[in-house]
Amino acid sequence: MEVPYHGAPFYGSKDPIAALATPLSESALAIIRTTGSGSDSSTDGRSAGDNQGAGADRNAIQLLAEIFSRPLALLSAPGNSIVHGWIVEPLSGTSGSTGKKIDEVLVSVYRSPRSYTGEDSADISCHGGLTAVKAIMAALKKAGFRQALPGEFTFRAFMNGKLDLTRAESVMELVAAKTGRAREQAVKRLLGVLEKEISDIKSKLMELLAGTEIYLDYSEDEFQTENDESEGRLPDRNLAEEALSRLKTLSELWGRERLYAEGALAVLTGLPNAGKSSLFNYLLREDRSIVTDAPGTTRDWIEALISVEGVPLRLIDTAGLRSTRGLNQKDEAERLGMERSLELLEQAKFVLYVVDGERGFTKEDLEFLSRHKETSQSFLVLWNKADIAKPPEPAVEELPRYLQKVLLPVSAKTGEGISALMFSIAGLLQNASGFPAAVEPNGATGPGSLRQKELIDSALTSIEEVLTLADNNEALDIIAPLIRSAVNALGEITGEVYNADVLEVIFSRFCVGK
Repeated sequence: MEVPYHGAPFYGSKDPIAALATPLSESALAIIRTTGSGSDSSTDGRSAGDNQGAGADRNAIQLLAEIFSRPLALLSAPGNSIVHGWIVEPLSGTSGSTGKKIDEVLVSVYRSPRSYTGEDSADISCHGGLTAVKAIMAALKKAGFRQALPGEFTFRAFMNGKLDLTRAESVMELVAAKTGRAREQAVKRLLGVLEKEISDIKSKLMELLAGTEIYLDYSEDEFQTENDESEGRLPDRNLAEEALSRLKTLSELWGRERLYAEGALAVLTGLPNAGKSSLFNYLLREDRSIVTDAPGTTRDWIEALISVEGVPLRLIDTAGLRSTRGLNQKDEAERLGMERSLELLEQAKFVLYVVDGERGFTKEDLEFLSRHKETSQSFLVLWNKADIAKPPEPAVEELPRYLQKVLLPVSAKTGEGISALMFSIAGLLQNASGFPAAVEPNGATGPGSLRQKELIDSALTSIEEVLTLADNNEALDIIAPLIRSAVNALGEITGEVYNADVLEVIFSRFCVGK
């Protein structure tokens, strides 16, 4: 029977929920997830018809049995098992599975607490047709399930102690990963590498806080030692210094983690007909940009994503740069294309300036490069067509010295110099991360979200102030609250300390079905 839902859904409810976990499009298979503990999570083998309460009074498996062709088999199925059957139309006032068949399915059964959410759960593997998926979702709604909120499955996993908050956030990072390296970093956080590091630092600070509070509870004269003056008024300075060092490392790793997750913008630019589009196509290994001998073929920018040493690089092919003076009304498209190119150059992290090797450096090339070297962006100058025209020797006096360091011979036709180009780009990306590979901790992973980074920095600031006050022999009743503030900040990262509104913001960014 249909169980109407009253009231707006909210995170933290125990309502039975369902959501499509795969894209709503034609495919071989689709997966629909369900979960819910209900007020009575027992499954004692009763038939579906014996459960006549509201949907929230029964767990997900009991509710699903209402619209399953083999209810007793489903109700008695152990955790981590699969049951074959049909999803059927629910019949009002009728027990058993006599409804009209909708789709043949496999139901994966997960019993509390050994499930993703920690609740009784079931995943329905059905055919991927749009009508089949929609019909099953409609049947689930009639049975008493409601549509899950974004990230509500992972929210329940967090609330039921299956995941800490860093692992919960890494689930969405894993979904959004654009390269293998980004995936690897998200997997590390999912495995608990970041959570362990945060918990270890927090334990050190808790030990420091306990020692500090003992000093406050008793007369300081009882603990006075000959080393107190040199050590300041902090009971164990080594704990604070170790925590400070490890927090600094985590904070510094943020730049690298953002680079792996979000990538960087690189713009291919240069004069018309320098070979930008040919080089763009070669780097992509596909013909995305139109290439002709006529200058100005590219009127608008084209973007594609490539991976450089595991870093996603947004590569943009732009319209050729030349003066817009003298262009007539028919050339309006080219003028607008060049204006957009200049806008993209201002946004770019890296600029790859392409020079036509046959033509050599022109006055326009040198003027642009001279202006650009004053900006904060990194750039490389690519001497294209190096297979037929070699670049000038470094000793040539006419070539500005700064160009000798960034000039790379390449050929979009033969691939000459492309490996050296990718190596140079990788070096620029590594420098942009702010954390050179040579000093990167083995197997380390940094914060995966801005929320985590800000809380790490908050704890870092507190401990820096603790050490400064200790150096100035300030009273412990001033120092102790700062240590506790750092402990609380680290607790917020893992979710030991949390605010309901903050959790809703975090999980509302997830996919529905995650």
